[in-house]
Amino acid sequence: MNRKVFSAIIILMSIIGVSNASAQFRYGPTASVSYTDLSFEQNLMSVDKNLGFSAGIMGEMMFPGIGFGIDFGLLYDMRGATMHLGERKMWEEQGLGTERSYLHYVSIPIHLRFKYTKFNGFEDKLAPFVYAGPVIGILAGHNRVSCMNYAAGEIGIEGGIGAEIMRKWQVSVSYTHGLTYALKDKSLTDFTAKNIAWSLRVAYLF
Repeated sequence: MNRKVFSAIIILMSIIGVSNASAQFRYGPTASVSYTDLSFEQNLMSVDKNLGFSAGIMGEMMFPGIGFGIDFGLLYDMRGATMHLGERKMWEEQGLGTERSYLHYVSIPIHLRFKYTKFNGFEDKLAPFVYAGPVIGILAGHNRVSCMNYAAGEIGIEGGIGAEIMRKWQVSVSYTHGLTYALKDKSLTDFTAKNIAWSLRVAYLF
C-alpha cells in the first residue's frame, strides 16, 4: 500500500507541475454526504447501509478547447455499515450482536473528467460534466469489532455526473465501489467486505 500511495503522490506532483499556459488550474473546498455499505463476499448476515460524509480540498485542471481534464483531492472520508452479527451463532457466542462499523480514511481521488462548455455563453451559468477514476484510501482509524481484521488501505473506482454553476460551484452525484477488501473475519476464509458508497458532493472552486 505504501508504494501505491507514493505513486499517487508522484502523480499529483506531476499534475500540479503542469504550466497554467496549457491548462486552467483551480482548487477549493469540497464536502459530501454519502450512503455507505459493506459488500461481503458471502451472504452470512444482514447488513444495513449507513450515512457517511467526507470533507477536504480538491483541484481541477482543464485543458482549454477539448473539454477534458483531471481532478484530484485530499479528503477525510467516513464510511461503514451496520452488521447484524448476532444472526449467526458463531458470532453470538463471542458476545457480538448488531455492530456499527466505522471506517475513517484519508482518501486520494484521481479522476479523468469531461466538461461540456459549447453552449454559446450559457456555460458561464451551467456546464454539465462527468468523471471517473481510482480512489486510494488510507485507513486512519476504526471502531473495534472484535471478530474483524482491517486492511491498512483500499483502492476503489469512482464515477460521477454533475454540473458546474456560475463557474464556481460544482454539484455532483457519484458511485464508488471498492476493488480491494476493507475488512475480513479473523476465523473465516474469504469472508471479506468491500466499501460501496453513493455520494452527493458539493465543491467551490477559486
